[in-house]
Amino acid sequence: MKLLIKNGVIVTPNGEKKSDLLIENDKISRIAPAIDEKCKTVDASGKHVLAGLIDMHVHLREPGFEGKEDIESGCKAAVKGGVTQVCCMPNTNPVNDNAVVTTYIKHRANEVNLCKVNPVGCITKGQEGESLSDIGKMKSAGIVAISDDGKSVDNSLIMRLAMEYANGFNLKCLCHCEDKKLVDGGVVNEGYNSTLAGLKGSPRAAEDIMIARDIALSESLDIPVHICHVSTYSGVELIRNAKKRGVKVTAETCPHYFILTDDIITSYDTNTKVNPPVREDRDRQAIIAGLKDGTLDCIVTDHAPHSQKDKQVEYNLAAFGISGIETSFALSYTYLVKTGIMSLQELSKKMSKNPANILSLDGGEIKEGAVADITIVDLNKKYTIDGNKFVSKGKNTPFNGYEVFGEVNYTIVDGEIKYADGGK
Repeated sequence: MKLLIKNGVIVTPNGEKKSDLLIENDKISRIAPAIDEKCKTVDASGKHVLAGLIDMHVHLREPGFEGKEDIESGCKAAVKGGVTQVCCMPNTNPVNDNAVVTTYIKHRANEVNLCKVNPVGCITKGQEGESLSDIGKMKSAGIVAISDDGKSVDNSLIMRLAMEYANGFNLKCLCHCEDKKLVDGGVVNEGYNSTLAGLKGSPRAAEDIMIARDIALSESLDIPVHICHVSTYSGVELIRNAKKRGVKVTAETCPHYFILTDDIITSYDTNTKVNPPVREDRDRQAIIAGLKDGTLDCIVTDHAPHSQKDKQVEYNLAAFGISGIETSFALSYTYLVKTGIMSLQELSKKMSKNPANILSLDGGEIKEGAVADITIVDLNKKYTIDGNKFVSKGKNTPFNGYEVFGEVNYTIVDGEIKYADGGK
């Protein structure tokens, strides 16, 4: 099977160039100024051709929480957002702590046949933090990393053993950094706005303490570690200093942490409730600086879809989480590239190449011989975010009404068009 992309501006780490791109079977076979080939053709005039986006932190909810999301609806949302690969977290029901659940997720993803789904296995059995999961068997079944995301592994010895054991299988620990006892039931960032709103706050230290612990273990063991959804200025500084010392640490953040501040919580809109919480402008500015200087390697969504009944309750009772996979590229492009903070090439690296490198995934770049995972976007197209139009079951977004640039026109996975202009 062949597919020809004509007249697009191809974005690579080395810059942009107007070229044609020929796909044969599931690989990019040729990139040239003009290619004539009798086959299915996509006219990308006026569009940018990017390496397929990789979101290494999502929650697909299946098995067990299909009322919030399932693998099919989550994958539909992913390809609408230009995402060709996702890594799904293991806090399902049952949790993904064994090869049977891993195999089920892979099987369902193959049935759906939209984006690539890479399962993340639990660090500990039942996510209870007491004993290691069957990491080797899950690796054989298809996991690409381990995490107890949604919870930290409080026991430092268990965390050490997990890092050592996983490293033997060339897997990384993706660390949810949260001292739950210090959070003590907090639902928003601890500060002026939590006091003003009368909502219990969660201090930065609850995140920073665990970031510091996991960096210390990585440095002591000389084993790579990845820090999830960084939200604090002090966390950014801990990671920056660790990298300067040569610690093998990588880190991610999400659009809500570099766009929003905790001013939003005074609306009591439960769509603003997320864990870790959106913090103050000092934190937001530090997140932006960390993305710009390479301290933060990746932009992910922590896509956390919920049903309306999970959100249409009192703020203290509402579920944590934002449904973000359909808006991540447009928000990132609008607030990071349009503002001059980084180039489109740098954004592509944060959303494609770096996640692929960190998790040893096939993808993340456009070159001859590479896998044909491609996202085509119209950077000039402006639209208004409307959660009610999400194809995800989760409509929970704090970005309703935001005007953004960067509409996804095509999402191509293994050389096959999986999304095209909203299916029109």
